[in-house]
Amino acid sequence: MFAFQPNRWILTAALAALSFAALRLLPAQEKGQAPAPATANTPSPIQPTPEQLGDSLSAHQRYQAAIAAYAKAPQKTPDIWNKMGIAYQMMFNSRDATRCYRESLKLDPGNPDVLNNLGTVYASLKEYGQADRMYRKAIKLDPRSAITLKNLGTNLLAEHKYNKGWQAYQKALAIDPQIFTAHTSPTVDNPSDVEQRGAMNYYMALGCARAGYTDCALQYLRMALDEGFTTRKKVQTDSQFASLRSNPAFQQLLAERSKQ
Repeated sequence: MFAFQPNRWILTAALAALSFAALRLLPAQEKGQAPAPATANTPSPIQPTPEQLGDSLSAHQRYQAAIAAYAKAPQKTPDIWNKMGIAYQMMFNSRDATRCYRESLKLDPGNPDVLNNLGTVYASLKEYGQADRMYRKAIKLDPRSAITLKNLGTNLLAEHKYNKGWQAYQKALAIDPQIFTAHTSPTVDNPSDVEQRGAMNYYMALGCARAGYTDCALQYLRMALDEGFTTRKKVQTDSQFASLRSNPAFQQLLAERSKQ
């Protein structure tokens, strides 16, 4: 559940994709003929840059081709290195993702989005101390990044620092009440340890309940119960789930557990 930030380049990818669509619609090209020469009234087709081509390929999940396109850029900017890192990470290539994020940070050391992304690589490798450092550096630069605060919270839960993890979740919720229900960013795998997953799901349920998202809260609460992190009795008496007590689905969930 560690979300990483694509650094606001989706719009560029969408525009690039639209440009390609326009080129395909040219009648001469559709028939396999050579395009008519440009005249004063016929503008030449706009060729996408390597970065725009890479963005479009990434948007279509063609990550290897996207990396090849980015590599052809005449100058690799911090943003291009970051995008290459994301593409590698989406293919579960942590080594090259780390290399690209570090190259980006060499050129722009104060980019909180890249620091967050690098943190997610460390977290996926269970190098929680390194991930913690990256997230905290990013938060120092951008204290209102809900995604990074959420990632830090999940990382702390993986380290069994449950109170600190919940505090980070609360800060993320204060900034973005939908942080637990929005799934627009790519994610890496959940912790493999059952206790860690149970803790994460339990505190995610608390976060959803606090934000007023009942279905989300029940989904995570069910998983936390299944993983044995909490019990029906504790949930029933936890004042933080008071808003759910009159909900029939919540009552049914607890009723199911009473029969087990």
